[in-house]
Amino acid sequence: MKMTGAQIVLECLKKHNVDTVFGYPGGYVIYLYDALYNESKIKHIETAHEQGASHAADGYARATGKVGVCIATSGPGATNLVTGIATAYMDSVPMVAITGNVPSALLGKDSFQETDIIGITMPITKHNYQVDDPADIAEVMQEAFDFAASGRPGPVLIDFTKDAFVNECEYVPCDTCLFEIKQQGATIQELKEMIIKAKKPVIFSGGGTVGSGAADELFELAETIQAPVSCSLMGISSFPADHPLHMGMIGMHGTKASNMSFTACDLLIVLGARLSDRVTGTNIDTFAAHANIIQIDIDAAEVNKNVPTHLHIVGDIKEVLEQLNKVLTQQDHSEWIKDIQNWKSIDKLHMPNEHLPKKILDTINNLIDETTIVTTDVGQHQMWTAQYYPFHKNDRFITSGGMGTMGYGFGAAIGAQAGANGKRVVHITGDGSFRMNMNEMVTSVRYHLPIITILMDNGTLGMVRQWQTLFFDSRYSETTLPSVNFCMVAEGFGYTIAEKATNEVEFEEAFKKALKNDGPSLIHCKINTDTMVLPMVPPGKAIADVLMTKP
Repeated sequence: MKMTGAQIVLECLKKHNVDTVFGYPGGYVIYLYDALYNESKIKHIETAHEQGASHAADGYARATGKVGVCIATSGPGATNLVTGIATAYMDSVPMVAITGNVPSALLGKDSFQETDIIGITMPITKHNYQVDDPADIAEVMQEAFDFAASGRPGPVLIDFTKDAFVNECEYVPCDTCLFEIKQQGATIQELKEMIIKAKKPVIFSGGGTVGSGAADELFELAETIQAPVSCSLMGISSFPADHPLHMGMIGMHGTKASNMSFTACDLLIVLGARLSDRVTGTNIDTFAAHANIIQIDIDAAEVNKNVPTHLHIVGDIKEVLEQLNKVLTQQDHSEWIKDIQNWKSIDKLHMPNEHLPKKILDTINNLIDETTIVTTDVGQHQMWTAQYYPFHKNDRFITSGGMGTMGYGFGAAIGAQAGANGKRVVHITGDGSFRMNMNEMVTSVRYHLPIITILMDNGTLGMVRQWQTLFFDSRYSETTLPSVNFCMVAEGFGYTIAEKATNEVEFEEAFKKALKNDGPSLIHCKINTDTMVLPMVPPGKAIADVLMTKP
């Protein structure tokens, strides 16, 4: 039976168990949307902007473990996806972006809304394709989903010319699997020998642990070798915050315990982390200078990229840890753990208990269950969430790490809620980030998504202002933001619950109302303008040089 290329695209999506796509119609994807009109097995969520669609596909992928899919038309529709594609690329999120383009005969002629989206996205995709023949669609779609999900996950873009959508051919499903992950590098026995010799081991868990689904294996490893666990921003939810071996985040805004343990340890086991400058500091020579370093990562390009290792394995973290846990026996590092506890007590001593952001996060934790998905935008609220919210074993933390994309959180919350299967999504944002994509409130209302948005409004671009205070003599250049009645804006979009909170009691009352609401809710929290994210490692300093309090 012959099908149009647009119909074949939908058949391929169903073959890969895609149940939800995010997008925005336009002239050169109208043929795909026409095919979607009678399609009952794929739900389409139309966002307010294509960037929202790309972030939603990203959030959906992180919440479900499946490949996220977004759709945009040619020209500005396609370029509006770029920030979301780059965000997914930096954070290793599996995504397939589908764009339309002009007829193949008009390519290269500056036709209306023609853009070289292939050239534009080449540096920020694992692979990309331009398809002008419907006979190629099945094979390209199979490869695209394989590329997106296999190895180190990431985004793939497929650009379809108009004729690829419109012309007909026989649909022949493609089942070729392109990738098989084979372990490379050191042996499990070599890792075991290095681990059992260590007196002061530390485990550093990154986003690769979350992406691999290796939280249980990490938990077993930490308890078996009695090693404290530190996390990158992307790895925050990979290890439960209430576990005695948990030390919190490492790096610029990391805990005293994490940063000091990396300085003092004799073995550092790195799981799926890039070891970027926000983790290591700018002086690599001082990072874990006394330690042997073991790195386990699915991407060979990450091994020895930023920090030299002593042993490494290129492979799936879950599979490697399963093998490693089988050969390890119980270790005792009680003296080392005492040092860790001393550093943790310093962290606790400096914990700002009267800090409204912390009170807000404590209240959220007290009122929701362990399966809640938390998304954030980027800025101070993101760091406070990473520092203060006690993620449990089954929580999921969704945030923009490598790209640091302001405006990411709401789209990601929409995607996460669409794939959450009954779980609740809490979106934590700041006034600077929220302004960028708050148009997506209309999407949450349209699809009746029970997202609770916690808006921490300090009237400024808080993280930039903090740097201006500490390092630029309080010269507040272009960081003060005008006041907005966000509750009134939310009500204009159709929110039935939009509450203001100026203290912990008001916030708790508003949050309880939001939890009972089956649609979206907004809680607008007024935060002191000069509340800072501390501790902090000043730029140019080693990670042991932690600023515990405001100077």
